[in-house]
Amino acid sequence: MDNITQKYKRVFINDIDSFVSKCIAKCLSKNTLEADVMAEKESRTIRSNDNWQQSYRVEGTISDSSEHTPYLGDAYIPPNRETVLQKMMECDIIIYNVTQHPDQVEEARWAVTALFDKKSYFQEPKMFILISTVMTWACSEPMSSDELELPFTDEDFRRRKAHPNFIKHLELEKMVAKIGKMDRTLFSTYVVVSGLQYGMGEQAFHLFFKMSWLGQEKEIPVFGDGTNIVPTIHISDLARIIRKIIEQQPRPYYLVAVDCSNNTMEDIVKTIACALGLGKICRKPFEEAFLQQDLSIMDIDLLHVNICMEGGYLKELFCVQWLCEFGLMENIDLVVEEYRQNRGLLPIRMCVLGPPAVGKSRVCKQICDHYKLHHIRLNETISETIINMEYIVSNTLSDLETEDSSSAVEAHDLLNIFKDYMEQSGGFLDDQVLVKVIMDKLISNPCKNQGFVLDGFPKTYEQAKELFHVEDHESDDKASLMSLCNKKIMPEFVICLDASDSFLKDQVINLPEKLVQEKNYEQEQFLQVLSKYRERTMEEESIINYFEELDINPLLIEINTLNKPDSQLLMHSICERVGKPRNYYHSNENLQYKVRLPTEIVKKQDNKEKEVEEARQRSALWDIWSNTLENKRQWEVQQLEVLSVPMKTYLMEHIMTTLSQGLIACGSAWPEDPIDFLVINPQCVWLPLFFCVILIYFNSVPCQAEYLIKNHQ
Repeated sequence: MDNITQKYKRVFINDIDSFVSKCIAKCLSKNTLEADVMAEKESRTIRSNDNWQQSYRVEGTISDSSEHTPYLGDAYIPPNRETVLQKMMECDIIIYNVTQHPDQVEEARWAVTALFDKKSYFQEPKMFILISTVMTWACSEPMSSDELELPFTDEDFRRRKAHPNFIKHLELEKMVAKIGKMDRTLFSTYVVVSGLQYGMGEQAFHLFFKMSWLGQEKEIPVFGDGTNIVPTIHISDLARIIRKIIEQQPRPYYLVAVDCSNNTMEDIVKTIACALGLGKICRKPFEEAFLQQDLSIMDIDLLHVNICMEGGYLKELFCVQWLCEFGLMENIDLVVEEYRQNRGLLPIRMCVLGPPAVGKSRVCKQICDHYKLHHIRLNETISETIINMEYIVSNTLSDLETEDSSSAVEAHDLLNIFKDYMEQSGGFLDDQVLVKVIMDKLISNPCKNQGFVLDGFPKTYEQAKELFHVEDHESDDKASLMSLCNKKIMPEFVICLDASDSFLKDQVINLPEKLVQEKNYEQEQFLQVLSKYRERTMEEESIINYFEELDINPLLIEINTLNKPDSQLLMHSICERVGKPRNYYHSNENLQYKVRLPTEIVKKQDNKEKEVEEARQRSALWDIWSNTLENKRQWEVQQLEVLSVPMKTYLMEHIMTTLSQGLIACGSAWPEDPIDFLVINPQCVWLPLFFCVILIYFNSVPCQAEYLIKNHQ
């Protein structure tokens, strides 16, 4: 065991949770794991003269400690540069990647300078590898017109000219190379100029992959004229080259790491759009790239590069086992699969079965809304197919020399088959035609990207076998049965709804008349369809048995008055079986994307939050003011009542007695004019004046009050 541990080399990588650094760390860690497994299998002790494979212990800095990094020996958020320098001093190889963020340049400059200053304290020789970008060559020009079509190679590095935004990268390359020349036996340095990396989830090209996968845009944009040649390399191939440099330590210190492709930007975007989307692209002004939230300034500069390069030293010095030697376009299927796997964008394929009127379509719609899947209904798919075929025939059949002439002829033949069935069978299509229509829909890019929910199809064992099997072959072995299936369209989950006949009849009775006619749910037709469904489920080779033979256990759900198709309980049971969504709406990438919103949008969100808070405060102040006003009004009423007590007492003691006498006198005499009678009567001489005071006090008849006062005087 001691002999084995001596073979390990410690490797430090900066920003190990970034795209490039993470892939290099995984590659070196995978190499270590393979070496350990091989040694264990062969049960041998590694000697110094054995043909052994170098093993590595990878460590480095990360920005998020919560990220799961099983491929790392040690990962830490750097508290300060002194701690980072101490960690680097303990390692044999230091790899600095400066291809993803401008701040990495200054950090790398400090790292190589600090290590060089501490070289006298090295216990063993160390190696510093700088991963730079082809943008340090972006403005290079050929020496003569004869060299216009010749690619730049590693030997031309002395006359390279950098893009204005990458001048610091070029200065860093020169400084690293200069330091390496001073004492290569103790501190060797290498500069690896990388093309635009692709694969393993994507980085610079991620916008085009994402837009194609989502399918929300009919045409994928190509910013600029698209004729610029983009040097590229698969990230795994870049990691292999780094590993070869560590193992072989070649003499040239400056290496160009690009694949053998010379693809234009338009060709790359077109290939991505065809592999994931509708295959249509459109050219847009390059300035519109700055409006894309997913593109940084560095990404935009990279996509605009126009230079043809060739890695000459890679072919001469290394025997690299290329994964994608001839570029992204030649290996698009592999790259797309890596993109889906690394981003967690795996399709969810489901099939919902059940008797008529049980609520399959409602359940399918809820599933599609939650998981962002495509709802595949037989009638709609047939109508869509007919419309597409008519469009293809009308637009391309007239010109047989076009590239789409063969597809147009095929569409024309299939359209004639549809018309024949419509005329002869009253609109009913043969199973083979139905299967072909559904299969073409399931293998389309949208269904392969997000997934689908089959609504009530297939209905029989034979339809399922014809739809999902690659070839017609029978076997009792379950493993071989699954191997014969088309795994790209085979449902992962099967939901089987069921209900009693009485419940289904009640459902149909309560349906609107228009919906009954659309679904042909008249009483006789509905009972016939229901009877046929019950008969098919009782057969030995039923649709449920088909999936069970493939170890796909259907989820059986009973529909009743307590568990209706639109109930939350039903969706909860389905979500427990299926799991979390697998798309951008629920992925970590989307959460990070939301965090990196533009400043203007962040300000708008802040303003909305402030408006909501201000409205809440205004409402609270209004309630306080209203309560205060009500309390004030009640206090005033109480005060008026207190002030009126003396007046009431005085009136009761002194006025009401005289008033009573006057009223008694009026009641005895019954005069025509009571007021004149009270004025003339000497017993009631003061009564009109009192009466006037009362009227004035209550402010009821001011005119009468003035009249009484005048007459009394």
